[in-house]
Amino acid sequence: MANITKKVSWSSRADESGAAGEGTPLLNGSEQPKLSRQDSLRGRPKEIPHNEKLLSLKYESLDYDNIENQLFLEEERRMSYMGFRCLEISRWVVCGLIGFLTGLIACMIDIVVEELAGIKYQVVKENIEKFTEVGGLSISLILWAVLNSVFVMLGAIIVAFFEPIAAGSGIPQIKCYLNGVKIPRVVRLKTLLVKVCGVICSVVGGLAVGKEGPMIHSGAVVAAGVSQGRSTSLKRDFKIFEYFRRDTEKRDFVSAGAAAGVSAAFGAPVGGVLFSLEEGASFWNQMLTWRIFFASMISTFTLNFFLSIYHNNPGDLSNPGLINFGRFENERVAYNLYEIPLFIAMGAIGGLLGALFNVLNYWLTIFRIRYVHRPCLQVMEAMLVAAVTATVSFTMIYFSNDCQPLGPEHTEEYPLQLFCADGEYNSMATAFFNTPERSVRSLFHNQPGTYNPLTLGLFTLTYFFLACWTYGLAVSAGVFIPSLLIGAAWGRLCGILLASITSNGSIWADPGKYALIGAAAQLGGIVRMTLSLTVIMVEATGNVTYGLPIMLVLMTAKIVGDYFVEGLYDIHIKLQSVPFLHWEAPATSHWLTAREVMSSPVTCLNRIEKVGTIVDVLSNTSTNHNGFPVVAQVAGSDEPAKLCGLILRSQLIVLLKHKVFVELARSRLTQRKLQLKDFRDAYPRFPPIQSIHVSQDERECMMDLTEFMNATPYTVPQETSLPRVFKLFRALGLRHLVVVDDENRVVGLVTRKDLARYHLGKHGLEELQLAQT
Repeated sequence: MANITKKVSWSSRADESGAAGEGTPLLNGSEQPKLSRQDSLRGRPKEIPHNEKLLSLKYESLDYDNIENQLFLEEERRMSYMGFRCLEISRWVVCGLIGFLTGLIACMIDIVVEELAGIKYQVVKENIEKFTEVGGLSISLILWAVLNSVFVMLGAIIVAFFEPIAAGSGIPQIKCYLNGVKIPRVVRLKTLLVKVCGVICSVVGGLAVGKEGPMIHSGAVVAAGVSQGRSTSLKRDFKIFEYFRRDTEKRDFVSAGAAAGVSAAFGAPVGGVLFSLEEGASFWNQMLTWRIFFASMISTFTLNFFLSIYHNNPGDLSNPGLINFGRFENERVAYNLYEIPLFIAMGAIGGLLGALFNVLNYWLTIFRIRYVHRPCLQVMEAMLVAAVTATVSFTMIYFSNDCQPLGPEHTEEYPLQLFCADGEYNSMATAFFNTPERSVRSLFHNQPGTYNPLTLGLFTLTYFFLACWTYGLAVSAGVFIPSLLIGAAWGRLCGILLASITSNGSIWADPGKYALIGAAAQLGGIVRMTLSLTVIMVEATGNVTYGLPIMLVLMTAKIVGDYFVEGLYDIHIKLQSVPFLHWEAPATSHWLTAREVMSSPVTCLNRIEKVGTIVDVLSNTSTNHNGFPVVAQVAGSDEPAKLCGLILRSQLIVLLKHKVFVELARSRLTQRKLQLKDFRDAYPRFPPIQSIHVSQDERECMMDLTEFMNATPYTVPQETSLPRVFKLFRALGLRHLVVVDDENRVVGLVTRKDLARYHLGKHGLEELQLAQT
């Protein structure tokens, strides 16, 4: 694989983020990472050939663990019973607000997409009808392609030039955030604005995408913003919810926001809660679940309420979710015991097709990382895809001679007559000439006989490749709906074939039922979610009788797909070299101990340390540590210092900024003591050490860390096995775990990268290299 000159990542602007004081130090408290022999011989290359056998050092962990220093304990002691009650109430208020705002955003996206797509299809339809009679349909094709390209160009420009992290569905990024990885810029206001505008442009631009995935990211951004009670982008502080300005609280609210996003997208509040549980939060409790469920419910309810006003029947709350599969009536969809093997076989097909989709997309993404990394190229590629999509759709409709009579109920939104007789419409146009959500619904609910098998086969084939090419473009877009659409098409095809093979097939093989099973199989084969997806599908169809078949299909699709390749989101996480921690340590890692895994030697600070030393340690760019064990020397003896606490880089920066030096404290008796509020006001963007001026005299002062350090950090003995270290680290959401010897002296630090390095490969346990991209 050729060296590439630039590795594009979720935040393509790694360089400027440092300047903005946002750049987080690279290594969480470990020394230079262990290099293999050949690496240390040829020096560390600044840019690396793309390779997923690497872990990036630019990602930081979130501090999910509370820093229990003296300030924290004093604040807790001062708090009354009423204070705690008020905090609990404000948590519920924040969750209600998150649900309400996420629902509103979903509603806005839906209405704007409907209106714009309606206008676009109306214009193209009138144009086609005009030119069908007089000839010259190529003009219609050009019109359609140009309209698509213009919308997609707008969407791609704002993503590529203003906020690269808003590209894609945002689910991999939110998975990482809930896993405890700090992805730069992922929950900013700017990201939300670009995401919403981008998703509107890409759906209206007729790409093979859905607007459901981005809803999850939008919900997470809303949650991160609302819960902080201020906007750092707008420089406004509303002085509310100040207690929640730390990673612990913020991460809990983000999981509520992600759940509210799922719930608004699919009308599936329970599915949303299970999504957060399955994909994210490592630290889970009952009250949190209950609050998340509340946020999800409010979000679905808000969406319903405003959409009912939009559809001119205010107060009717019966159509939840952006995607509405419509109700499946019980008579049409009863299934028998002998159909279950058929469903399982369809699950296996879904797993195979999903694995093929993921492998193709994997190679395409590597190609994009290498060659399509300039913003202008990304915009051009997106416009190319939009034009090709329109051309392919037009060609398929043009050459299709599958004419169906227009029924009396006239369910088609934009029926195209083209070369069909009067009173008939082209059924290929129903699939292509529509927003993807509408196409899915028509595949589920149209009467048997409305689709020709050839039409469905061709549609599946073309849409599969279009969707695969589209995912990973520099536009905001989800993969849920295209997957459902591909699956519904081949599922309906299976239903039609079964009905034609068997004599009484037309009675039990209802195409709509098989379309639903196919859709579940295809989606499960691509994203490999099990628990939440089953519930989302059951809630979206509004029919519990399908619980068992959908579950069996999803399990089969996951088992078959996992045999070949991972799920789509996991592939994209791996391609970004994110130190993602799975639920368990690798299976064969019991023989590894903390001593072999940890980073050492560690930079320690004394309990009373010289300011100059602290500034030098923080300014040292070669190490860039984030956590420093604090050690205390026993007075009058010469034995080595013992661990007495842990202090973070961000805390030291705040202390330097406020000049909390021992000498100053003595000279000015009335000096205001630092409070937790000072640390919260600096969160989450702590100033970089370069921006803090320390004079030569101040360098000679001393700083007392006793009050600010976490006096009881988690520690493990150096003989602890890797799975035990992993379990402690993952379950408590730690960022630093100190390794001590039997005399309580610091021997090393375990951080996220040290644990994420080990994974089970084809040849047993493998160790990934660390790289500074």
